[in-house]
Amino acid sequence: MTLYFDAHWQSADGLRLHYRDYPARDGTGGDRPVVVCLPGLTRNARDFATLAEHLSARWRVICPEMRGRGDSDYSKNSATYTPITYVQDVNLLFDGLGFDRIIIIGTSLGGLMAMILAMIDAKRLAGVVLNDVGPVIDPAGLARIRDYVGQAKSYPTWMHAARDLMEDHGAAFPDFSVEDWLAMAKRVMVLGQNGRIVYDYDMKIAEPFATAGGEVPVVDMWPAYEALAGRPLLLLRGGLSDLLSPETLAEMAHRIPEAEVVEVPRVGHAPLLDEAEALAGIERLLAKLG
Repeated sequence: MTLYFDAHWQSADGLRLHYRDYPARDGTGGDRPVVVCLPGLTRNARDFATLAEHLSARWRVICPEMRGRGDSDYSKNSATYTPITYVQDVNLLFDGLGFDRIIIIGTSLGGLMAMILAMIDAKRLAGVVLNDVGPVIDPAGLARIRDYVGQAKSYPTWMHAARDLMEDHGAAFPDFSVEDWLAMAKRVMVLGQNGRIVYDYDMKIAEPFATAGGEVPVVDMWPAYEALAGRPLLLLRGGLSDLLSPETLAEMAHRIPEAEVVEVPRVGHAPLLDEAEALAGIERLLAKLG
């Protein structure tokens, strides 16, 4: 049984953007804030499928796909592939759906978007989960991302795709089985028109990332992070993360002492949010909000 329906909204520059909408199965989701899952740089709504299916037992869950990813239109202007534009896009979605109170679960880029949203309209945010991201990006993680984003690889079979993912990202998920890597491949790739398996994003998203920092903040993001104070906040870090350093996480906890900090062991960037530690932390945050 499909637990979601597909829907679309339009960006200010005319792109047709896609999201998954998971209604609350107990029928009470309208009485609670809406959970919005914002994905990482190269990811799409499928990244949150397991989490959304679980949470939608009680909560309405929205999984938007940023421009240039998944079933959202690709932009003709690669300069619009920036966090500020993504935030403008999702604000149009929130306004169109009449969302006054939302809970953001943001992975990597999605977490940076949550911070920017807090700077724009903190009152709209009922609670926030930052998944393996903070105001400071570790240079090691940045270098790794630059190495793979925008490479137009393709594969003849899903097994070939899974093996290449394992070679590139095995250090971040040392306990993954072959089945786990196949599942990961099917989250981040699709069968292309030429019959080969390709990544499910516009390769041009790498252009502003390479030239102007892309996913990485090019301004002081600490004020944006501090704008998250005053609401339930969960800080997740993969124990093997090369993007969010322990030092940055400690400073985040110092600046917002009421934030809960959870480390997911033996996982790098970024936790998939189906890990027991991550899921328990999310459940604790949601319990404070309904």
